[in-house]
Amino acid sequence: MAEASETKAPRGVRLVITLVGRTNAGKSSLLNAMTGQDVAIVSDVAGTTTDPVAKAYELLPLGPVTFYDTAGLDDTGELGALRMAATKKVLWRTDIAVVVAEAGPGLTEAERAVIADIRRLDVPFLVVFNKTDLASPPASDLAWCRDQGIRTAEASAATGQGAVAVKEAIMTLAPAEALREPVLAGDLFGEGDTVVCVVPIDLAAPKGRLILPQVQVLREILDGDAVAVTVKERELEAALGNLRRPPALVVTDSQVILKVSGDVPDDVPLTTFSTLFARYKGDLPTLAAGAQAIDKLRDGDTVLMAEACSHHVQADDIGRVKIPRWIGQYTGRDLHFEMHAGHDFPDDLERFALVIHCGSCMLGRMEMLRRIKECVRRGVPVTNYGVAISKVQGVLDRVLRPVLR
Repeated sequence: MAEASETKAPRGVRLVITLVGRTNAGKSSLLNAMTGQDVAIVSDVAGTTTDPVAKAYELLPLGPVTFYDTAGLDDTGELGALRMAATKKVLWRTDIAVVVAEAGPGLTEAERAVIADIRRLDVPFLVVFNKTDLASPPASDLAWCRDQGIRTAEASAATGQGAVAVKEAIMTLAPAEALREPVLAGDLFGEGDTVVCVVPIDLAAPKGRLILPQVQVLREILDGDAVAVTVKERELEAALGNLRRPPALVVTDSQVILKVSGDVPDDVPLTTFSTLFARYKGDLPTLAAGAQAIDKLRDGDTVLMAEACSHHVQADDIGRVKIPRWIGQYTGRDLHFEMHAGHDFPDDLERFALVIHCGSCMLGRMEMLRRIKECVRRGVPVTNYGVAISKVQGVLDRVLRPVLR
């Protein structure tokens, strides 16, 4: 069962643990020692690890995690700069960082600089002094870490000594939400209740399957011993008429929220999958407030459309076509929409009047929160696809009512 969960758990719900350090500090060897597997190539040749390498693993009691092994902090040259940029991108989506330093030289300016970067990102971290079979950590470095409140561990990846202690230290740094099962919709209904899920099947729907938020909500309904009724928007009115009593909740895809809100009586709680994911993965009050910035857009403003995953673009793509069209119609403004997909997030956020993010089903919660915090820090309003759609369709207050109580 451990193998299935470590490889099949959705990427966005796995804790991300990243090893950083100078070339030949023993990051790859330490990763192999912690996992008990030869998952990273190890060599005496400096710079063996060039690009971030991911390894899915079951780290109990945290559950499925992803370890990242990265290039050396002291990598040089044009390619070295690109590798360092790749390492920094991984840090953006990191939940726990492990700074690996050789015990002999101890902490150099490279380690101290990355520690400063990690602290700016508000990422929990520890320092591991590796290769203690060859030398002891400098007393001055241990004292500095104590003064800074930095947790440390000692290990010898070559002998395996300290690998368990490092894993235990990692677990103590895990965010509280990683140790408890996050709630997506399970607090909005009770045992025996009926929850209606409205799932349109259009060109953008993945062939033969549902999208992740829909699957996760359905699973929570079943886990909560409630009754799930799943329909397309055209069958919703008939399905509601067949129920003996009103549903405890209706959850719909945001793209059909206007029709669904007209079919669902006002006294029945109604929200969207994207809104549920906004509180599950992010900061819903901030995203709801960000949607109000749509009213303040002016001619010539640029809006960032941010997607966490890359996918085949359909003719009526939600982020590239539908939302820009709806916002243009709602505001009557001549706006520019700029798409960024994948793990790239622009450094020059200040040039955007608004950031509209996808539901982040492929991001970890900490990465999404960091993106939101960075927008807030730069003074740029941020919202998400579903919340923005509900805003321009005039039903945002109703959609937020069940989840902002």
